Amino acid sequence: MKLERIRFFPTCKKARPSFLHRAVVGLGGNQGDVKKRFVKLYRLFVNDPRFFIQESSMVLQNPPFGYLDQPDFYNAVIVLQTSLSAKALLKVLLRLEHLFGRVRLFKNGPRTLDLDIIFFDNQKIQQPNLIVPHPRWQERASVIVPLFTLKSFKG
Repeated sequence: MKLERIRFFPTCKKARPSFLHRAVVGLGGNQGDVKKRFVKLYRLFVNDPRFFIQESSMVLQNPPFGYLDQPDFYNAVIVLQTSLSAKALLKVLLRLEHLFGRVRLFKNGPRTLDLDIIFFDNQKIQQPNLIVPHPRWQERASVIVPLFTLKSFKG
């Protein structure tokens, strides 16, 4: 495992009170130039008025889990402010995964971009396609390590 700084990762800005919700979103990927993709994703969020990036973590390079015969993953987290609901945010994230070439071949398989809602305010959500907090987040170094690099995270 290795922590890295890349453009916009990490960043920290003062919260904007004009947004209703605060979401922690996990970023991951292991196909192609993932770090470049994270930078492009960051810029997309910055240019989308529905979002304000309050903070981003350092980037963690770590080995895959589940299916092991694949390249290392790069993971990070971003803290987004938005007025979208959790369900609407999920819809945007799935569209972004598709835009960046995500193809779901099998569970824990290689991917260009994986976006997960880790936390959404302090809400607990249990719906067929959305569980918040993200299941088993506390068991995954790919989430825990980037979280601990956030200035706002109080473990």
